[in-house]
Amino acid sequence: MIYLVFSGVLWGTGGLTGRLLSLHTHLSPTAVAGYRLLLGGTLLILFATTTGRRRPRGRAAWLRIMVVGALSAGFQAGYFAAVALTDVSLATLLTIGAAPVLVVAFEQATGRRRLDARVAATVSLAVMGLGLLVGEPPHGITAAHLAAGAGCAIASAAGFSAISLLGKTPVPGLDEVAMTGYSFTLGGLALMVVAGATTGVGFTPRPGAVGLLLVLGLVPTAVAYGCYFIGLRHAAASTGTVTALLEPLTGTVLAVILLGDRLTAIGAAGAALLAVSVTAETWQARTRAAA
Repeated sequence: MIYLVFSGVLWGTGGLTGRLLSLHTHLSPTAVAGYRLLLGGTLLILFATTTGRRRPRGRAAWLRIMVVGALSAGFQAGYFAAVALTDVSLATLLTIGAAPVLVVAFEQATGRRRLDARVAATVSLAVMGLGLLVGEPPHGITAAHLAAGAGCAIASAAGFSAISLLGKTPVPGLDEVAMTGYSFTLGGLALMVVAGATTGVGFTPRPGAVGLLLVLGLVPTAVAYGCYFIGLRHAAASTGTVTALLEPLTGTVLAVILLGDRLTAIGAAGAALLAVSVTAETWQARTRAAA
């Protein structure tokens, strides 16, 4: 649980860092996501190499890397497509809010975890808190854009959910650090190809921009996702997706403190509900582990 909570908090720094990087470089969201995955994956590969970890071995290991890489690129692209079609708040609500619901439904259907009243209450509380924290999207979004954006956001949530479920099943010859590193490198290359053919990936490498890029690749990507997959080793996938709700909570707190954004009373109530839901899920996970 420590790994999962830590990863959720670190993910919350990604929105602020990516926002500042985009302002400094004028890169598109797809290019920022591509740089994030590519740099984070490269850093993890270097870490795995310098610490003497074995390289991925066997067909099953490389198949897992390719699948997770494709899913990583897909859920990043789906999220940013939803942002372009609707807005950040609605895309965040649908993507992050749908992930625990999808995972709980899958675990229930496959018998991996029983859906009792506590599980349902925790997930419902988390989604409700996220909705209050995000707030209402701005007016002016057409029905066609709303439907298309919702579809992209749900597809993005499905990709993240699939990654979380795959992370529960180990593959011989492949540890979490190597899997994340090689997968993200492949996913980042795919996004860079898309961005290069559309919006471009070039920027002036000023010290501020390079520093932000390094932070984005290291903190909310390499370290956060490495911790997430390590945490999934001993926790349910649904627990991981609930702790992922710490991302918008942390991002909101940082935006209020560092950028001067205002948090309404309804948003504060949503933040409180998110904190309660994550705490409840953490407590339930510890109780299950003890039992």
